[in-house]
Amino acid sequence: MSSLMIDVQGTSLTAEDRDIIAHPKVGGLILFSRNFASPTQLIALNKSIKAINPELLIAVDHEGGRVQRFRQGFSKIPAMGKIYTRAAKASSSPQQALIDACRIATHMGYLMAVEVQSVGIDISFAPVLDIDDLSDVIGDRGFHQDPEIIESLASAFIKGMQQAGMKATGKHFPGHGSVKEDSHVAMPVDDRSKADIFAKDLLVFERLVKSNQLSALMPAHVIYPNVDALPVGFSRFWLQTILREQLGFNGVIFSDDLSMQGATTAGGYAQRCEVAYQAGCDMLLVCNDRKGAVDAIDNANLPRRAESERRVKSMLNHSAYDFAELDKNPNWQKSREFLF
Repeated sequence: MSSLMIDVQGTSLTAEDRDIIAHPKVGGLILFSRNFASPTQLIALNKSIKAINPELLIAVDHEGGRVQRFRQGFSKIPAMGKIYTRAAKASSSPQQALIDACRIATHMGYLMAVEVQSVGIDISFAPVLDIDDLSDVIGDRGFHQDPEIIESLASAFIKGMQQAGMKATGKHFPGHGSVKEDSHVAMPVDDRSKADIFAKDLLVFERLVKSNQLSALMPAHVIYPNVDALPVGFSRFWLQTILREQLGFNGVIFSDDLSMQGATTAGGYAQRCEVAYQAGCDMLLVCNDRKGAVDAIDNANLPRRAESERRVKSMLNHSAYDFAELDKNPNWQKSREFLF
């Protein structure tokens, strides 16, 4: 297993896809909506991927709401930001609203995870831990505006994921919600003080890390100049000094997509991969740009790290869920009752 996570073009593997997946630098694959036609097709695609490399980590962004890559045949998971709002409308007090919202979040975490795993996928990059503040690209992908409520709901969602056997990936460390710019198309800069960031955005990540609820994290393509001059995903200070040393995080660090505009400050694809890897990322995402992926495969100097490979391997799905049999699963049936 190695350090690059790439994507494929369509609903089945091409000869080029097979060659790239088999490359020793490639250790993961992320799926998008274009890779999905039906649950049956998706199962066949994932089996063909695992036939090439059984330890290749297959991932997806399947958060709920507007970020749900698979629709037909899958439960329509609500946006995380709508869970507390829904509970509050039917509750007699804020305290009861939070209790009810956490119950819904646990069922949504379970439902998402069991369905994704049942088609042969290892992980969904979830949950989003960003504050629902200025960022339109985050918005209702985030649970709430209050870090305390975010922590409670995220913890409940993670509980559901773990009940289904899926490891949780928190994103986007240390918080993307307080910048207006979208890092897919711009280089966001957050000018707040270190104290403000740590007391607000970072708080959720810190608590979930220290309570060992997160198996992986994905850093934001955001610059926080009052902390460090580099975007978080390229910053040794953020990833090593703060995340590993101060917070004690021992899980996987996935880079966010290195094809995003927020990653271009580090140079070409090979250079971006090298800088992110040296900063401390365990796995590097290069998506939606096949030439960029090939550049990274051919030219990036990414020495194998046993510790990174051990971390990534721990994320593999060992469940035995069958998508066609989910309707016979009482836990799945129960969780479906909480959809709205």
